[in-house]
Amino acid sequence: MLTHIYVRNFAIIEELDLDIDPGMTVLTGETGAGKSILMDAVGLALGDRAGPGVIRHGAERAEIQVSFDPSSLEPVRQWLAEHDFAADDECQLRRTITGDGRSKGYINGTPAPMQLLRELGEQLIDIHGQHEHQSLLRRDMQRRLLDEFAGHATLAAEVSSLFYSWQRSNDELAMLRRAAGDRDARLDLLRYQAQELEVLAPQPDEWQAMEEEHRRLANSNRLRDSCARAVNGLYDDEPSVSSILADSTRDIGQLLEFDNALVPAAELLDSAAIQLHEAVAELRRYLDKLESDPQRLADVEQRIATMFALARKHRIEPGDLVALRERLTEELANLENADIRLDQLVRETAAGRAAFLDAATRLSGGRRKAATKLAKRVTADIHQLGMPGGQFTVVLETVDAEQASAAGLDRIEFHVSANPGQPPMPLNKVVSGGELSRISLAIQVATIQQGGIPTLIFDEVDVGIGGSIAEMVGEKLRTIGRTRQVLCVTHQPQVAALGHNQLRVSKLTGDATTQTRIQALSDEERCDELARMLGGVTITERTRAHAREMMARAQEH
Repeated sequence: MLTHIYVRNFAIIEELDLDIDPGMTVLTGETGAGKSILMDAVGLALGDRAGPGVIRHGAERAEIQVSFDPSSLEPVRQWLAEHDFAADDECQLRRTITGDGRSKGYINGTPAPMQLLRELGEQLIDIHGQHEHQSLLRRDMQRRLLDEFAGHATLAAEVSSLFYSWQRSNDELAMLRRAAGDRDARLDLLRYQAQELEVLAPQPDEWQAMEEEHRRLANSNRLRDSCARAVNGLYDDEPSVSSILADSTRDIGQLLEFDNALVPAAELLDSAAIQLHEAVAELRRYLDKLESDPQRLADVEQRIATMFALARKHRIEPGDLVALRERLTEELANLENADIRLDQLVRETAAGRAAFLDAATRLSGGRRKAATKLAKRVTADIHQLGMPGGQFTVVLETVDAEQASAAGLDRIEFHVSANPGQPPMPLNKVVSGGELSRISLAIQVATIQQGGIPTLIFDEVDVGIGGSIAEMVGEKLRTIGRTRQVLCVTHQPQVAALGHNQLRVSKLTGDATTQTRIQALSDEERCDELARMLGGVTITERTRAHAREMMARAQEH
C-alpha cells in the first residue's frame, strides 16, 4: 500500500509532504490546479520517462519519493531481497532529475537503474490514465487485458519464449537448406585451399623467424668482416684499445698515492678493461659460430617466397597464415558435418514447434473460457453505466501454426453493440467517445479484480460521463477500495462523494510564482468542496444540503 508521497520542485509543486490512507482516496480541485501533476510525479518515481519542464522554474533539480508498506506483499519483499535492497517495514522509491536532464533512481536509499524502478513499480501501483481508453482500440492491448483478466501472464510469457526459440531453430534450418546448393562447390574450394596450407605447414611465429634468419644469412660476409675488424682494433692490433687502456690504467694507478680524487677514475678504467675483455670474448664466440651457408640462404628465400605468394593469394599478411589454416579447417569441418547439424535442426525445430503448439493451445483454451466470463462481466457493468441494451463480446479467431506469433494462436478483438438489436462490431467502428470511456472503465474494473497489485490510480477515467452514471462509477471504485487502495483524480462530485478520503488540490498564484497545495479535508471541508463541484464558485445552503446528502448516501455503500 502507498503510504507517503514527497515531491519537491516538480512542475508547479514547490514542496509536498503527503500521507496517503487506505481505501478510496479522491483528489479534487479546479482545472489546472495540478491534480494530474501529482500522478505524473508518482509515475516518475516508478521509472517513467522524464519529459521537458518537469523541474520547477528557478530550481536546480526535482525530487520525488514514494513510500509503501510491503508487510503484506510477499512477492515485493522477495523481489527486494533478490536484488539486494534492504526489505524493512518500508519500501521507498526515490527519483531526482537535474536541469541538464540527468536522472538518478534509488530503492531504499540504494542507487538503482530506471529499469529496476519500473520493475518494482509495476508490482506496487497500476496507473490508469485519462487517455487509456484510446489504447483500448488496439488489438494488442485487448489481448493483454484478456490475459490479465484470465491470470495468464506466466503462460503467455512461456508461449512467447517457446515461439522465439522455435523460430530461431527454424531460421537456422532454412539457412542451411538454402546454402545446401552452394555447399559442394564451397567444399571443393576449401579442400584445395586447406591442402595448400597443409603442404606449406606454416608454424606459429615462423614468418618472423624466417625474416630474421634471412637477414643474417644474406649479410654474413659483412657481419664477419665488421666483427673481425672490431676484435683486431680492440685487442689484436698493436697498439690496440686493450693495450692503450692497460697503459692508462697503470699510469693513473701510480698517481693515487698523490691524490685520492683519482680513485673514481681508476675504478672506471678497471671496469672498462673488464667489459672490454668480455666484449672481445663475446665477439670471438659469435665469429666461431657464424657461417656462410649459400644453400641454407637459398632454402630460406624459397620458403619466404612461397609463404608470401600464398598470403597474397588470400589477401592476408604472411604472419596470418597459421590463423587462416585454423579458420579454413574449422569451416571445412562444419560443412562436412552440415548434414549432422541439418538432422539435428530438423529434430530441434519439430520439438520446438510441438512445445509451442502445446503451450499455445493451452493458452488458447484458457482465453476462450476467460473471454466468456469477461464478456458477461463487462456487459453487466456497461448496463449499469448507462448502456442498458449494450452487449460486449470477445471474438477469438484461432489460426494455424504457420500464422502463429509470439502471442500464440489467437487473434483477439473486442466487439460491442451499444444499442439493442445491433450486432456487435469492433470497438473503433461503433462507439462514441463517451461510450468508449464507459466500456474502458468497465473492462478496467473487471481486469483489476483479477490482479494482485495493491494500489490503483485512476486519473480522470470518468471523463465524459455524469449524473447517475458517474455515481455508478464511484460505487465501483469504492467497492474496489474495500480490498485495494484506490487513488482517483475526478471532476465528478458523484464520484468524489463516494471516496473514503478526499484531498483538495489548489493553485496559489503570487506576484511571480505559482504553487500547488494539497490538503486532506475534514467532513465539513468535504461538504464545501462537493458543494463547489456541484454549484460552482458560489456555494449555497442548497448545494451544501445536496453535498451532505451525497456524503450520507456514500456511507450506505
